[in-house]
Amino acid sequence: MGAAPTWPSTDEPVRGPGRGHPWRRAAAVVAALLLVVVSAVVGCRIAGSDGITPVPQLLAFLPWLLAPGAVALLLAAYGRWRTGMAWALAALAVTGWYTQPYGAETTRPHGQVLAQLRVLTSNTEFGWATDDLIATVRREKPDIVFVEECAFVCADALEQRVPKADYPYRDVVREDGSAGSAILSRFPLRPAPVIPSEMAMPGAVAVIAGKDVRLQLAHPMPPLPGQEAKWRRELGRVRDFAAGAEQQGQAVILAGDFNATQDHALFRSVLDAGALHDSARLTGHSRTYSWPADRTTPLRTQIDHVLVSGRDFKATASRFLTVRGTDHRALRVDLTLYGE
Repeated sequence: MGAAPTWPSTDEPVRGPGRGHPWRRAAAVVAALLLVVVSAVVGCRIAGSDGITPVPQLLAFLPWLLAPGAVALLLAAYGRWRTGMAWALAALAVTGWYTQPYGAETTRPHGQVLAQLRVLTSNTEFGWATDDLIATVRREKPDIVFVEECAFVCADALEQRVPKADYPYRDVVREDGSAGSAILSRFPLRPAPVIPSEMAMPGAVAVIAGKDVRLQLAHPMPPLPGQEAKWRRELGRVRDFAAGAEQQGQAVILAGDFNATQDHALFRSVLDAGALHDSARLTGHSRTYSWPADRTTPLRTQIDHVLVSGRDFKATASRFLTVRGTDHRALRVDLTLYGE
């Protein structure tokens, strides 16, 4: 009798995406494509670069890259692509590492306690959320209010419906659409240089318990596809402001819609250049979303921030608030100011 026929082993692993059953090859190819995208974005995060479209947009949602990374792992396993499985595991590990909060867990202010104050920042989306913003201000009673996208309707409503007795000191830039901005304060304000930008970024110096505190509203252009240069330029000016304030030893509150997250190198450079701290991070809300707030998509991120100088402030509480009529949630932060 002849020798028994030898059948190929079904346990032999496929060595690459080009071998095996067609469905397994297809799974390996799709896994490779997903891993290329995830690795490109995570690679920019490692390198401290915001890259070009679509990298800046994807960096805003970096934790969500865990989803395509996990899908790639499953597809690589189904395709018996060992290299792909190792690649996917590495990509997942690095992405998971970078989902950790950025920056110190606490500040180390100097001196004695001078004042307790509350700050609110809100993007009203062309002024559409003005009514609910005013209701929020009345309910939350912040001491300082930063308003982005305060169009004419917003500026007029603040003038007519927010009592001067409550906020006697104001810096309002009357522009239409998204260009208008406002700072309302219970504390005396002195003029300060603005940051040049397409959407107004006014600044002022508040006198709080006898201490000068530099207030600066942030609202750089977003990183729209093909327009990243504007975003880099304006967020770079915010970074330059922070660096200058640090050199001068100023107490700083820098608040607004930054159109950037902790996963953008430019935003991290703002923190590092001015020795600033993100209040949401300090109070345990570093990954709490602020945008988009008017959609059901799970892809949400935090682009609204209140940054403070670590040697002057301690953040004691923060809360993201729903404001009807806008795609942003407002951010309320309670601060303690220290000084000599």
